[in-house]
Amino acid sequence: MRKSKTISKWKNRLPAKVCSLQHYIPSFIGHAAHFDFDCIWLDLEHRAFTDREVQSILAQSHQHDIDVMVRPSTLEKSKLYRYLEDGASGLMIPHVSDAKKAQMLVDSVKFPPLGDRGIDGAGLDSNFMINGGLEYTDLANQETFLVVQIETPEAVLNVDEIAAVEGVDCLFVGTGDLGLRINKLNSNIDLETSIKKVVEAAQKNGKVWTRPVSGEEDILTILKQNSLFIPYGGDFTMLMNGLKQHSAALDSCFKKHF
Repeated sequence: MRKSKTISKWKNRLPAKVCSLQHYIPSFIGHAAHFDFDCIWLDLEHRAFTDREVQSILAQSHQHDIDVMVRPSTLEKSKLYRYLEDGASGLMIPHVSDAKKAQMLVDSVKFPPLGDRGIDGAGLDSNFMINGGLEYTDLANQETFLVVQIETPEAVLNVDEIAAVEGVDCLFVGTGDLGLRINKLNSNIDLETSIKKVVEAAQKNGKVWTRPVSGEEDILTILKQNSLFIPYGGDFTMLMNGLKQHSAALDSCFKKHF
C-alpha cells in the first residue's frame, strides 16, 4: 500500500504542505507534486466532480506520489470508504460538532478493531490485490487520515470530546463557517478564543490541528502554535492571481505602445 506523505510528516513532527483543487485539472496533480506539496485537498463539498473524475485524480496522485484528501459531499458510509478504496489518503469532513458524529466517521473509514469499514481488498489502495488481500487492513488504518472540521459554536464547546475520539487525526478550524455562525447566532465566544480552545484540545489529545491561512505572516503564526498541516494555495486563487497579473502586464504594454 502507498504510504502517506502527510502522515510521515506528522510522525516526524514536521508540517505537511497542502494545496487545494476545486476543479477538474489533471495537470494540477503533477505540478503540485513537482513543487513538493505533500497533499492536495480535493473539495467535493462546494464543487461538482463526477465519480470518474475523482478516480482519475486519485490514480494520478499515486502515479505522482502525492496525497489527496477528499472533502466529500456525503456522509454515506460506503461512499466514504470507497474514496479510500479508490486511492485517497485522507478524508476531511465538514461540520463535525460532537464526539458522536466523530465516532460515526471513524466507524465508517477505519477497519476493525478501530472502526467498522467494509472490506473489498481489490481497490487501488490495496494495489488491486496484487500484493495480498486482507493483510492490508492494518496498513490502511495506519496510512489514511481523518480530518474533522470544527465549524460551529457547538463544536468548539465539544472540542475536547471530539479530539479524544481514537481515529480522529486532525482538527481543522473552518474559520469561514465558524465566524459566520459566531456573528449571526450571537454566540458568546469569539473566533480567536475558539481557535485557542482547538489548539489546546489538539495538544492535549496528541492530534494535529490547522486552519486556513492568508499569507506568510499567518503561516508563521500557526507554526508557532504547533500546526503540522498548512493549507495554502490552490487552483482558484492561482488562476485569479495569475489572470490579474497577466492582464495588468498586457495593459501596461498597451499603454507603452499606443
